[in-house]
Amino acid sequence: MQAPYADAIVAVTGASTGLGRAIALGAAQQGARAAIINFASSLAEAEETARLVRQAGAEAILVQGDVGEDETCRAIAAAAERFGRIDTLFNNAGTTRIVPYNDLEALSGDEFMRIYRVNVVGAYQMTRAARSLLDASDRAAVVMSSSVAGVTGGGSCIAYSASKGALNNLTMALARALAPRIRVNAICPGFI
Repeated sequence: MQAPYADAIVAVTGASTGLGRAIALGAAQQGARAAIINFASSLAEAEETARLVRQAGAEAILVQGDVGEDETCRAIAAAAERFGRIDTLFNNAGTTRIVPYNDLEALSGDEFMRIYRVNVVGAYQMTRAARSLLDASDRAAVVMSSSVAGVTGGGSCIAYSASKGALNNLTMALARALAPRIRVNAICPGFI
């Protein structure tokens, strides 16, 4: 039986720690040929993810940058161009601030927009940047790391919850726009 990610090219945003690291490593352990590992700040943590991915048998390519910036998304896609395709794009990067829900003054409009820019606009920009490489795959998929907060209205702050609700809606819209060639789904975990 062939491994689920046999010879796959995967791109994982927000992959230096936590869920992103687990996704990149899991794909490598399940046969991926290469993982493009995006990280925003910690080079040391990203290098550890890359080491684990290589140890599992896959090539690891690091791309630093904030997915809220279109240039970063284009750079992540460009890192996969030598493979000619992306089989699975994991839009995992996300940010938040812990703010009590009843303290509406504690979260500025700029902070609200920063959370949206990374959590929603970043996923859109990354999918757009990777589209031609996804089109080149015969098993293309996009997986959004959303949250139960996007369904329940709970979570670390109102902006986070609202951004994850918007990400769920973006997932459905992109699934319609890119079907049937590219599958688009979201996962909605609770606290990890």
